[in-house]
Amino acid sequence: MTITKAAEADKLELKVAGRLDTSTAPQLEKELSESLTGVKELVMDFQDLEYISSAGLRVLLSAQKIMNRQGSMKVTGVNEIVMEIFEVTGFSDILTIA
Repeated sequence: MTITKAAEADKLELKVAGRLDTSTAPQLEKELSESLTGVKELVMDFQDLEYISSAGLRVLLSAQKIMNRQGSMKVTGVNEIVMEIFEVTGFSDILTIA
């Protein structure tokens, strides 16, 4: 998995590519914990995300809870495979997906 970060004022965009699973979720969790201070708008671009596991979903839920307190979070570029996982798990109701 690769993470590309673009920050501008109080907006942060993270492009996540590859597989977000048990072995890579800690990498995203670390990036978020180091980057969310002062962020009011978080955009997570999943255009190149191939798969997300329950470990990845846990990291997303944690990020959503933080952003509910300090701003907003949006997930973009979700493909059919990842969207199906979001729908089956109920995450499509929790996350703002554009």
